[in-house]
Amino acid sequence: MTAENGAHPAGGGAWTRRGEWLEAMPGRSITREPDREAAVDRWLLGTAGMPEKLHARMRREGEIQWRGDRLRLRLFPPREAGIGPVSQQAEVLFEDDFCLVVHKPAGMAVHPDGSGQGVTLDHVVAAHYAVSGGGIAVRHVHRLDKDTTGPVLYAKNEYAQLVLDEALRSKDVSRQYAAIVQGAVPPALQRIDAPIGRDRHHAARRRVSPGGQAAVTHVLAREALPGGSVVKLRLETGRTHQIRVHLSHAGHPLFGDELYGGPPWPAPGGGAAPGQAGAAGLPGGSSRQALHGESLAFSHPWTRDLIEVADPWPEDMLALRARLSNPWQLPG
Repeated sequence: MTAENGAHPAGGGAWTRRGEWLEAMPGRSITREPDREAAVDRWLLGTAGMPEKLHARMRREGEIQWRGDRLRLRLFPPREAGIGPVSQQAEVLFEDDFCLVVHKPAGMAVHPDGSGQGVTLDHVVAAHYAVSGGGIAVRHVHRLDKDTTGPVLYAKNEYAQLVLDEALRSKDVSRQYAAIVQGAVPPALQRIDAPIGRDRHHAARRRVSPGGQAAVTHVLAREALPGGSVVKLRLETGRTHQIRVHLSHAGHPLFGDELYGGPPWPAPGGGAAPGQAGAAGLPGGSSRQALHGESLAFSHPWTRDLIEVADPWPEDMLALRARLSNPWQLPG
């Protein structure tokens, strides 16, 4: 949300959490105003960037209060998780009262698909919240494909969810990826602007289509290897399978991405059979698409400080990069 003058909010500054309440010091210019309530409302909606509907509800329900010069906001009421916890260690990359960023491993979906089968990242996050006392709804802000690794952002309260959802819509959440692809990616390939739609011949697949949704992928850097290329990418939009579709369309499908024509992961001592993603000898027996979210950047919902979270490459992609870097180990 933007401030009244059209600029991005400056943020609410430092805070202290006291149970269900956040305490902040909006400053003497607010507390000394003759109409302190009107002044703090302007501060909340403008400087702090509180969403208008949330502000109206909190005012109506008495959740904006004063304790001396300290402003109190009931931003942390207890909520049901909304999904059952599964005891599995979450790899936490960043966490505070508003946000959680966790690493998603390969082979794990972010949320259930309705089948009732399999542990998802949401289940793991629910367990993480339960260990720390519970009372937090599981709210992921964005998703990754099941076999893509990288950081996933969660909002830990309604305030954070509303602000971060709007930031995602307005493209203010930056996601950088690393992919290992077939062929030598030319320097001229810097921006892929091609709409993506469903493939009517294959329910699970997407394709570049003039009637699809606008989709833009930026190629930030490339590294040529004897057996392929490493590319660093930034998403301007977030369509399903966007990177996989765009790079395949450009003639450089991802290793292991059988759905979009990618080559198999090379196996030690020889290649995989045609049509098979042979990964024997690579950590975890990987046969997934070689795609990893390297970093995530967003403005903190309350302070508006820039939060940058890095997620190191997983072991399987490091091993794949090493194999493709050594031409003597590649099948002839």
